[in-house]
Amino acid sequence: MERSKGGFYHRFLKRPLDFILSLIAIVILSPVFLIVAILVRIKLGSPVLFKQTRPGRNGKIFTMYKFRSMTDEIDKNGELLPEIFRLTKFGKILRSTSLDELPELINILKGDMSIIGPRPLLVQYLPLYTEHQKRRHEVRPGLSGLAQVSGRNAISWEEKFNLDIKYVDNVRFIEDLKIIFLTLIKVFVREGINSEDAATMEPFRGTKKERIDL
Repeated sequence: MERSKGGFYHRFLKRPLDFILSLIAIVILSPVFLIVAILVRIKLGSPVLFKQTRPGRNGKIFTMYKFRSMTDEIDKNGELLPEIFRLTKFGKILRSTSLDELPELINILKGDMSIIGPRPLLVQYLPLYTEHQKRRHEVRPGLSGLAQVSGRNAISWEEKFNLDIKYVDNVRFIEDLKIIFLTLIKVFVREGINSEDAATMEPFRGTKKERIDL
């Protein structure tokens, strides 16, 4: 059960601001959407959008949108090649500039996601979370989050989840502004902010239980 979240900003302002800002961003960035969509179609083929189910607030499953960044190359048995072989140079550019994430603005507009929050991870991770880690689903997942501006792949999964819970317990307007600012810096220097994909980091396999001394 979701814990009650206090704070006027979180309860009354965060969602309306998400809607307004995502709508403005979609309108302003519509030429970029069009250009990227054309380039994806030319270089990677169709479909232009990559769709994948992810868990959202309270674990509710939604379909997340991204621009496609990989090919559909298969092996001799007709199986898709590992992602590391299907991620093209063009796809790497999309990811390093975070342009592949632009369609998630549609998810924010729909209410599946927020501008700032814990990143939506894979559905298959749900059974692997500890009770503490499950708390990351008490808020809407975000386009960027505290964990993404605090080390990205340089920190462990457990550290990422701890940062997610820290955010959940401290949803504040000033903190969201800070994360947005840090996110823009990382995008500008092309460090990348969202890389929870198998091609760019080790998959989460669960947290080892600590040994209890009797």
